[in-house]
Amino acid sequence: MIESLVSFAFATLVLALSPGPDNIFVLTQSVARGSKYGIAIASGLITGCIVHTSIVALGFAVIIRDNEWLLYSIKIAGAIYLLYLAYKIFKSDASIEFGDSNTSSQSLWKLYKIGITMNLLNPKVTLFFLALLPQFVIENSYSDWIQIYMLGGVFMLVSLLTFYTIALLAGKAASFIKSSKWFAPAMKWTQIVVFIGIAVAILIP
Repeated sequence: MIESLVSFAFATLVLALSPGPDNIFVLTQSVARGSKYGIAIASGLITGCIVHTSIVALGFAVIIRDNEWLLYSIKIAGAIYLLYLAYKIFKSDASIEFGDSNTSSQSLWKLYKIGITMNLLNPKVTLFFLALLPQFVIENSYSDWIQIYMLGGVFMLVSLLTFYTIALLAGKAASFIKSSKWFAPAMKWTQIVVFIGIAVAILIP
């Protein structure tokens, strides 16, 4: 079982480091606003994985996969939410307030909730877990649902540490470009593109 967890942890690290909607979003938020914001988003994204892991462990993922109307409804809800976030950024001005020691706890909590909502409204995460986690389940060992939770825990831990590292490094880099006149507008549109891109990715079969 230990060997399986180590192999799974390595596979998770490769996935977490690969360019994708989640780590790109953590990166853009960290560069735009500071490490604390990126960490808040990352924490929300990983918290949502607890639900996806539970869905797979308890067998509900199969129900979602086999009911196209339910799967499509979740996809539509997720895409609408992301497009709404993109619209809010579009309507805001291009100024960016970088995070510091006075970062509002309310703002961090809001971003944490956005991370959770983004994750929960993406059924592809559940289907991804359904395809990935069972591949590392060992027969004649612990019960399957226990192993699924163990694998899910490893996935969340490795991904969280990776996302935190991205947030911290990106936040440090941001301090060198605070005074740039082009940076704030560029980051505004980058965030809009990321949100729209994630929405499109959710809808694509």
